[in-house]
Amino acid sequence: MPRFIAPALPARRVIALSVFCLTTAVSATFSMAFSTPALAQSAILEGERFHPQVGEHAMVATSHYLASQIAHDVLEGGGNAVDAAVTAGFALAVTQPRSGNIGGGGFMLISDEKSDKVIAIDYREKAPAAAYETMFQNEQGEAVSELSRYTHNASGVPGTVAGLALALDKYGTLTLPQALAPAIKLADEGFVIPPRFAEGLDEAQDRLKQWDSTRKVFYKPDGSLYRAGERFRQPDLAATLKRIADKGPREFYEGKTAELIATEMKNHGGLMTAKDLAGYQPTIREPVHGTYRGYDIYAMSPPSSGGAHIVQMLNILEGYDIHAMGFNSARTIHVMSEAMKRAYADRAEYLGDTDFVDVPLKGITSKAYAEELRAQIDLDHATPSKEIAAGHPLPYESNETTHFSIADDSGLAVSNTYTINFSYGSGIVVDGAGFLLNNEMDDFSAKPGTPNAYGLIGGEANKVEPEKRMLSSMTPTIVKKDGKNFLVTGSPGGSRIITTTLQVVMNVIDHGMNIQSAVSAPRIHDQWLPDEIRIEDGISPDTIALLEAMGHKVSQQEAMGAAQSILIEDDGTFTGGADPRRSTSSAMGL
Repeated sequence: MPRFIAPALPARRVIALSVFCLTTAVSATFSMAFSTPALAQSAILEGERFHPQVGEHAMVATSHYLASQIAHDVLEGGGNAVDAAVTAGFALAVTQPRSGNIGGGGFMLISDEKSDKVIAIDYREKAPAAAYETMFQNEQGEAVSELSRYTHNASGVPGTVAGLALALDKYGTLTLPQALAPAIKLADEGFVIPPRFAEGLDEAQDRLKQWDSTRKVFYKPDGSLYRAGERFRQPDLAATLKRIADKGPREFYEGKTAELIATEMKNHGGLMTAKDLAGYQPTIREPVHGTYRGYDIYAMSPPSSGGAHIVQMLNILEGYDIHAMGFNSARTIHVMSEAMKRAYADRAEYLGDTDFVDVPLKGITSKAYAEELRAQIDLDHATPSKEIAAGHPLPYESNETTHFSIADDSGLAVSNTYTINFSYGSGIVVDGAGFLLNNEMDDFSAKPGTPNAYGLIGGEANKVEPEKRMLSSMTPTIVKKDGKNFLVTGSPGGSRIITTTLQVVMNVIDHGMNIQSAVSAPRIHDQWLPDEIRIEDGISPDTIALLEAMGHKVSQQEAMGAAQSILIEDDGTFTGGADPRRSTSSAMGL
């Protein structure tokens, strides 16, 4: 019997859809209501240059407008936020195969105001039983990145199907066939390709065309490219989803789909076996909990590093008057950078799968430890990364991912982040099954002290071990105010996920931004090594000069993250912010 049951919602038409979808509105499958010029003008005059979408009963924010529409329809039909989240998750596996997935894994946070509980579902991938510590090293003991990124052994045992099914079974009201039906239809009948989809396949073709199984799915029979505006069908994926709908989630792990995965592995020297698939189970964990200026922060626990370090950084920053310092001022960016450096140094030393290693989680997230770290920060000078090592929390111990956020007026909120790691994962489609394999094994420390693809240093706590879950940066986050759901957020972005999510939280709490402004604002990132502050376009040259005078190296690079977010106002109004950094993003209110 489902634990959370939402009352049937009255049929209401959508209030608005993110204007940032405008450039990709090539699909005629649904109609969209855009903000009018008068509304936009009013928003600017009122100091809200970026205007959020509004809903009375619920809000959906995803990285693809088709998934947002589908989730919206579920809510409009009487389903709850978990029903909508699971249905959207499967839809994204069809419409956004470069990152949405059934061949990967992730984390989901569910907050229920009625029970005053926040639970975390861990459906992160696991290493196969035959995995071993040096499997991605050469004879000289050096890490070989190609092995952990572009081979069949780059894939961990996928968790998405089991994780989404668990959420639906325990907290939803729909059946699995009902939740899968929209995804099956999209895969079977196809959908009109937006520009981002076509551009991605063009950019990745050298890598993807190396595999016959991948070429058959993502390119035309003559090898030519699909173009924006054309219809894209995935019959093998449709057949896989139909099998799961007919026989349940274990079909993926023990049925024909499992056989196809095992055969794919056997034919290419992969370590993953049918036994690995049959043994996979997601798990329910306690989320990391902290407080920031009177708000309760809930985020994902290990094997995600996100929750531990977003709370750690907020604890450090709580000692400064960030609002008075000013949004993206040199002083604010300086203290953010210093907090980020210390958190990422601790990440490298202590974080891993808590089923295998002891993580000093209470120490890392304690206010007392934050005071010790804050005392190291010089407000006028940058601390060189070479002078920062992992701290000592033990005494206090007592670049392509998909995020979506959904909330309803029954008191349910869902924050979900899942991934296949790189854009298109390993690049390998399971022949006959139609989906891409992840390359999450690269998130282990191939060799302790050697950076992974995102430049993150890993230690012994995250070394490769059989059936272990690899460390992640995914940070699905729910902020509560006086026991009520307040902010639902998270982001893709590899190592930048944690800092992206941090800044959305700060933009709302410290700077009083509306949710669209909070996700659209320029971001910064510092991960300890390399020793630099990465910034997006939009930071003032004067600010950069002040930071450099403090001793920071500043590097402007491409945009970071795509934080699909929801803010619930004191009067119960839902506002949604779709991140313009992903052109297909949309927020829809009910």
